[in-house]
Amino acid sequence: MTLDPVHFDGIAELASQIRHEVDAEEHRDVAEETWANSLDPLYGDDGPVLEPLAEQRRSAADVEELALQSSPFDTAHGLDSGTINPKTFKNGLVLDLAQAAMSATPSDLDLHRSRTVITSVHSNDATVRTDTDWRKWDEGYSRGRIVHTTPLARDQERVVHGLALYLAESHHALEHADDVDDLLLLDGPVYPKQLVNWADRHASLADLVTENELVGEVLENYVRLVERFAEKDVPLAGFVKSPASQALVRALRDRGRPTPWASDAAFFGQVLERREFIDGDDYHRITDELAWTGWFTSTLGADGVFADSSELGVERELPAECYEVAFFVVYDPRTDLVHKVELPRAFADSEDCRDAVERYVTSQVAAEAGPPKPVGKADELARIGATEKEELVRKLERSFDSRRDENYDDQRWSES
Repeated sequence: MTLDPVHFDGIAELASQIRHEVDAEEHRDVAEETWANSLDPLYGDDGPVLEPLAEQRRSAADVEELALQSSPFDTAHGLDSGTINPKTFKNGLVLDLAQAAMSATPSDLDLHRSRTVITSVHSNDATVRTDTDWRKWDEGYSRGRIVHTTPLARDQERVVHGLALYLAESHHALEHADDVDDLLLLDGPVYPKQLVNWADRHASLADLVTENELVGEVLENYVRLVERFAEKDVPLAGFVKSPASQALVRALRDRGRPTPWASDAAFFGQVLERREFIDGDDYHRITDELAWTGWFTSTLGADGVFADSSELGVERELPAECYEVAFFVVYDPRTDLVHKVELPRAFADSEDCRDAVERYVTSQVAAEAGPPKPVGKADELARIGATEKEELVRKLERSFDSRRDENYDDQRWSES
């Protein structure tokens, strides 16, 4: 049943009353004033939480010219994980399966063939144990392992999903670190920041690490990844396609600043969007130039946890500041989307490294109108399609001799 025209018009009219109360130009003015006066640096209770790594700046360049720039890297690699999404079965098992893949540009077919698979399982039945050692298949190109999770957060599905994804990604990155010569781009942040949210039932993330060896394994893998690539002098970066953080907005609000934006990305979008008058009184977005910020260092939100050795609960080999997060934000006016690029300071403290990563990413976003090619290729390699997911679930049902535990919404939306 669809909306009748009278209902549709009524809802639209109601919504329009909200729209008329919002002054978009005022929000832009606030964004400009905040950019000019509040970020160099932005203070928290114990000192700066965000500050420019060099000069605070905004840049813009013609999309077509950027796309034709020569690459500062001879090769580039991407890494991503795909999952089947958490499934609950009538025998009480909650399960997710993730496979990680690494792409190479130019292509490396042997590397593309390789997979790391993690199946994470949770059960409230204490007698159920599912952990296994690594097992290999496909002539040794791929390997997999089953891990058993314990209660970590309020949502068990989120836990089995996060552990599967992070373990697969980090183990695959470490396994193939020696295949990367110039640049590795993770699809997402450089650290597993979702784990910070799980620590709300514990005194700290370090306590969670002590209580759960899988969380400790995940965090240690990412720390070792930073150290391994720092030793190789090869930058390790994260490309966040859809940044959802509100840490900057919250920090500004805590300092008494007006914050009319729903997220940090919305703030940077207004700071970076460039417009011009058309026909005298209407603004139009300039769509032929990509725009981006300079680099900032951040201890906002989860970034601060990963920069603090006492909070992290994992031994580290490098000075603490090497693990801090640096980032810049790029805005694509063609899609009206904001992307975030992260580097640990082990790499970002080098101006040459920052410039190379910035030139590479902006050129790639200009050329691809989206994520850089290595990230897109890794996503294609790691993705598990809808048909494959359903077939895997049917195989799991036969293996468990137990049907998937579905509810009304599962049935309703699968039929739509």
